[in-house]
Order: sequence, then C-alpha cells, then structure tokens
Amino acid sequence: MKSYLAKTSRIFRAHLEVCFLVTIMGTSIFLFNAIDPSHASAQGDNWYVGKGAKPDTYYTYQVQNFDTNQGRPFLMTICLKDFDEANKYWNAPVFVVDQGQVYNGTFHLSDLDMTALGSSVVSPDLVKYRAAYSNSLAWLASYVPKPGQSLSAPNWGKIAAIGGSAISPGGAAKVTTPAGTFNTVDVSWTYGPTNHIWVVPNMPFPVKAQTFAAVTQGNAPVQYQFELQSTGTGACPTAPKAVEETPKSGLVLQTGRATYSIKLIWEPDPIVAGNETKLGLIFSDSFGKTISGVSYDLEITAKNGTVVDELDRQRADEGTGLVPYTFPAPGPYDIKVTINAVEGVPTGEFVESATFSVIAT
Repeated sequence: MKSYLAKTSRIFRAHLEVCFLVTIMGTSIFLFNAIDPSHASAQGDNWYVGKGAKPDTYYTYQVQNFDTNQGRPFLMTICLKDFDEANKYWNAPVFVVDQGQVYNGTFHLSDLDMTALGSSVVSPDLVKYRAAYSNSLAWLASYVPKPGQSLSAPNWGKIAAIGGSAISPGGAAKVTTPAGTFNTVDVSWTYGPTNHIWVVPNMPFPVKAQTFAAVTQGNAPVQYQFELQSTGTGACPTAPKAVEETPKSGLVLQTGRATYSIKLIWEPDPIVAGNETKLGLIFSDSFGKTISGVSYDLEITAKNGTVVDELDRQRADEGTGLVPYTFPAPGPYDIKVTINAVEGVPTGEFVESATFSVIAT
C-alpha cells in the first residue's frame, strides 16, 4: 500500500511540474508576443482620423466636393474646442464661407472616427456642408477608425468597386499647402486615375487630397479634393460677417454628373443692366481639355424664379461659345447652361447642366 501511495505521489508531483512548465512557457510566449519589436512598431505608427487631436486647435480647409454646389470650392474652418468625456466626442465649432455667405454650427465629432454625430448643432443651410465634410475630410474613417492602421501596412482595405486597387499607404512625400510644408505619407489607390490623400502622422485630418469618381466609361470627374489653408492653436477663430459678394467674370462649374466643366466669362465686368453683355462660354471635360461640337441652351431666371429668357440651340463648335445678351433690370440672375450634345452625340437621358449666379448693376 505504501509503495502504491509513493508511486502515486511521484506521478502527481511530475504532473504539477509539467503544468508549471507549460504555464511558464505559455506566459513567456505571451510576453514575447506583447513585446515583439515588429508588432510594437506596427502599433506605434498607426494613424486614424482624429490622431493627434488637441483642444483649442483649429483647421481651415478649401474643400471641393462633387455633390456640393456643383463642385464649387468653399472654405470650412473646424475648431476642436474641447473634449466631452461623458459623451466621448469633440465639441467643434464650425463655420463655412461660400461666395460671401457664412454658415455656422457645432459638430460633435466622435472620438472613434471624427464622424459628425446626430447631436451636432447644424442649421438647414449647413447640412450639405456636413455631408461634404463626411465625404472628404473624414472619408478615410471608413478604413482607419481608432485605433487605426499602420502607415507601413501593405494596404488598409479596398473600395467597393470592381477593378480598383487597394487603399495603400505609400512612401514619404513632402507636400506644400498655403498652411506650410508638411512631411506626409501618400495614401493612394487606383481606379482609372490614381487617387491621393496626404496624411501627416500626428494630425487629425489629412492636409491635402485629390480623388476621382469611380466611373466605368469616359473621363473620371473629381470626387473631392481639399487643401489645408491654415491651422493654429488658442481661441477658436471668429467667423467673418456675411457680405454680398458680386461674382467675378470667369466662373467655373461642373455639370451635375461632373462629366464636363463650363467656364462663364462676361464683358464688360461688372454687368450693367440695359447695356449689351457678351457672355462667353468654354466647355471642357473633367480633366480640363476643351471639347468640340457642343450644342447647348441658356435659360436666364430672375431672383423671384421667373424665367426672363430662353436662348436655345446655341453652338460651340470649337468648344467656345459667345452669346450677346442685355439684362433688363438691375439685380441677381441665374444663368442655366444645359449641354445637349458633344461632338454631335446627344447627352441622352442624363442632364448635363450648370447654373451660374450673376448680378447686373
């Protein structure tokens, strides 16, 4: 009996020793993985939308978005005033300056991905600019929410389009904007043209971008582009006062689908009611190349929405058109330009038009 108990005791001690060794080895493996230099490096160079956000910091961008104001650029200032610990969002006063008009609000920017949350204080006039913010400055949040992905990773994921390449952080690139010169990482992908978003490792938003719409035929129009104009710390900037801005000759707008761009020039400038004005138009594709064989209509509307005149079946055989017109009275007018055909081919079911706002003095 004693022999049996002694044997059992030895087996039990041996079992405990094995379990102890396994536990020690497992712990060692865990610790090794936790301090694996390559793993630590990958985590250390992670970036996400919101990385480096600090209170009392502001950023002003010029933004151009395909779906906002026919691609007309506007200025947006975002001030990260303070962080709400209870609700986990940034209080971010925002103002937009667009053709002399100023729109104010406050975004509540999620700590996870800088999304403008539903609790944001946004007037009806600011709604489209919040959408433009989400679809441009914060667009990468779909791929790199907090804690982000490594700036040295092979890729961050692929856009939901067949045939496009993955979104990949590439090499270092020095980028200059009106706000200064920055050492960035060029995040790019190709779907037709190559798209670029330039990221600074310790800034919450990219400093510059140029991306194109995913189209299956024709030239790809700009989807969105932006560029940092200024940045600083301290009290949030004061929004300027709205002014009645008189449009200057040489306005450029994209058509509704951004397939074409139209430049409107008038002479004399400013427009004088009762005197003949020469309206010049230049038609180009989304890359700025002049197109030929253009057939187009003009519709001129007064401020109250009354159609003042319709000038149909105009021609721009070499891509440029000239229409003399006399505005009947002082005041604001809209000039809608509708392209009917390009190089003799009708635009079909798609309406390719742009509406310009001008003022006759």
